[in-house]
Amino acid sequence: MSKRTSQSIEDEIVALRREIREHDYRYYVLSAPIVADVEYDAMMRRLKDLEAERPDLITPDSPTQRVAGEPAEGFEEYRHKRPMMSLDNSYSIADLREWAQRCDKLSGGRAFDYVAELKIDGLSISMIYERGVLARGVTRGDGVRGELVTANVRTIRSAPLHIDESIDEAARYEIEVRGEVYLSRDVFERINRERIEQELPAFANPRNAAAGAMRQLDARITAERQLDVFCYQLLFDGAPGLATHDESLVWMMRAGFRVNPHHRRCATIDEVIEYCNEWERRRDELNYEIDGVVVKVNQTAVQEELGATAKSPRWAIAYKFPARQASTRLLDVIYQVGRTGAVTPVAVLDPVVLAGTTVARASLHNADEMLRLGVKKGDWVFIEKSGEIIPQVVTVITERRTGEETGFEFPSDCPECGTNLVRPEGEAVTRCPNPDCPAKVREGLLHFAQRRAMRIEGLGEALAVQLTAPRKQETGSLPALVRDAADLYHLAERRDELIALERMGEKSADNLLRQIEESKSAGLARLLYGLGIRHVGERTAAILADHYQSLDRLSGASVEDLAGIYEIGEVVAASVAGWFGEERNQNLIARLRRSGVEMNAVRTGEAVSRVFEGKQFVLTGTLPTMKRDEAKGFIEARGGRVTGTVSKKTDFVVAGDEAGSKLTRAQELGIAILDEAQLLAFGKEA
Repeated sequence: MSKRTSQSIEDEIVALRREIREHDYRYYVLSAPIVADVEYDAMMRRLKDLEAERPDLITPDSPTQRVAGEPAEGFEEYRHKRPMMSLDNSYSIADLREWAQRCDKLSGGRAFDYVAELKIDGLSISMIYERGVLARGVTRGDGVRGELVTANVRTIRSAPLHIDESIDEAARYEIEVRGEVYLSRDVFERINRERIEQELPAFANPRNAAAGAMRQLDARITAERQLDVFCYQLLFDGAPGLATHDESLVWMMRAGFRVNPHHRRCATIDEVIEYCNEWERRRDELNYEIDGVVVKVNQTAVQEELGATAKSPRWAIAYKFPARQASTRLLDVIYQVGRTGAVTPVAVLDPVVLAGTTVARASLHNADEMLRLGVKKGDWVFIEKSGEIIPQVVTVITERRTGEETGFEFPSDCPECGTNLVRPEGEAVTRCPNPDCPAKVREGLLHFAQRRAMRIEGLGEALAVQLTAPRKQETGSLPALVRDAADLYHLAERRDELIALERMGEKSADNLLRQIEESKSAGLARLLYGLGIRHVGERTAAILADHYQSLDRLSGASVEDLAGIYEIGEVVAASVAGWFGEERNQNLIARLRRSGVEMNAVRTGEAVSRVFEGKQFVLTGTLPTMKRDEAKGFIEARGGRVTGTVSKKTDFVVAGDEAGSKLTRAQELGIAILDEAQLLAFGKEA
């Protein structure tokens, strides 16, 4: 290799890193990207290729190093230069006023004002930079000592790996930036949907999910959680270096750190109180959870004058919003069996109103969680609802026990078929291993028929029960009409028996048979999702279908081949390969194929333009002709992404009848609003 060629590679690597950092800053910090995802991905691929050619040029702050290396064996301890203290909490406006009066009294007559910031419901992290490069990421720990989680912090795309060279202080000081790591509502709800599909316990709230991610020894798992961070404190060599907190926030923004945009400088405590009241009303507009407001004295000199107690700074306080919980009686626990055999305990509650809806059931997740909570029949419990997920039992109110409560014992046999339950090593979930368990067959059938899978909408829960149950007759019982998904495609041959089912009739039977026939052309992605392969959610099914294009090619793929696909990890790869390796499943596929079910990726006669590439959409209200899933599919087929919450990252809101707060929020942010006709016209542009 010539010297000139070597130098040109080095120059291109430097230029690519600078360009990628700029795009990361615009996307993850400013929420204002200027290139499409496909262009960004091309730059990242080019950088990886060049670094593979010249591994001697790889540096810790390269964008390619956000996820790298093998799992750690444990976390090292690290002592904070300046303690990461917790804040005193206040729960009323009167508490806030008392705090302000104490600050005024202890300040020695110095003039000061305040900065109010949203209190993000996450976990604190310290990011330490040496010569402008991220050197350490440290958890809060006990406030004096934390744990080094540098590899995990590198996975947070809004956390800079490198401070801009134009920032003078970057080379002169050890710079420490503290922030709150959190999970957005969109990501949290997606993760929980995927976990529920895989019959894994849902996370109770975004904070738990974020905290669990930061404690992972394998940074690749952390990266999958898509954590984010808002920064709130700046230290130079372990001490405040600027005159006011407000100036520190500005410095961090200028240096490329993500600071919450809703912070406000307040001249008086009355303005602080107005800010608190405003955000208690507006908290649902955000794409992340907040549980209050943090109020700080703005002037650094006054902060030093006020000092701290043994646990908390006197110059800051947290105003906590009322908790979104409700208390009620736990009447019983029932045990539900899912399509993978997972047995989930569900609390039956005395109905209570929570977050505007009446709640009569709440998840207890698994046997370990029941044991941890120590729930008993008749207990008073606190329940909590976060996102779109089933409410959770979070605490037992032991003080309200009367002594008449009775304990629960997790079953050892399947409540549906009586088979001995098993708990695989390393799993928290107890499962029924019987492949013919009526509950597994029924739930699997419902999953196969759902709208996001094969879209057989006439097959609801009541009908699924009848189709999968043995039919009683005077002379005995007949086998169930349906024992697996392939049997659905033979129901036309048994139309008379179908019509004879309760509340069926000829018209309903014919509608169902028509939908079953139409489902044959659903395509590979929907079929894969409908088959219910463990760890294969809707997104994973689409990735596999796009990569392999046919079920034959996919079924022959090795674990190594599967794990090499972007976004498909080793766990998913092993699950997919294992599923196709079972004779029972191969027989199912053969029967589906003989019935005429499409086993290839859906192809249209005309290539679809990727006109929505890199654009983010939110759907709200009822569209005139398109169902929500159809609109989502239309957008995604053209390169767009559909999310559930309106934010500055949203490019378009598609609004139908009875559009609510999402439409209002879009109007406030000046986001383009489309109706169905405009969406269709836009999507057909070449």
